[in-house]
Amino acid sequence: LLYRKAHEHYSEMWDFPRGQINKGEEPEETAIREIKEETGIEKLKFLQGFREKVRWIYRKDGILVNKEATYFLAETENKEVKISSEHDSFKWRNYDDAMKIIKFKNTKEVLKKANEFLTGNLNKFI
Repeated sequence: LLYRKAHEHYSEMWDFPRGQINKGEEPEETAIREIKEETGIEKLKFLQGFREKVRWIYRKDGILVNKEATYFLAETENKEVKISSEHDSFKWRNYDDAMKIIKFKNTKEVLKKANEFLTGNLNKFI
């Protein structure tokens, strides 16, 4: 989880890495680039079968802005994080601890679905 202090456009928050899709980029390429830019982590292995889209609307300078993010599950052996200037801190957290500090409903829903995906897949092998 990455942390940003509150500022004029949003309240303080813990959230996942995310960012704008560049022209010609696929969502997976954006995820790889954004994770590298925001955390310094380069080696990722995506878990196939999980892809969650979230849409939200907010007001900026009196204009409604529509946003969309696509989230994936990935694993890495790299625990060292070098956050970008966009963020103030980071934490590696397990599911229960992450659910306690995440404030945004959309982010909690993504985490809940990811947990269900992971635990459901684990139960298939037991």
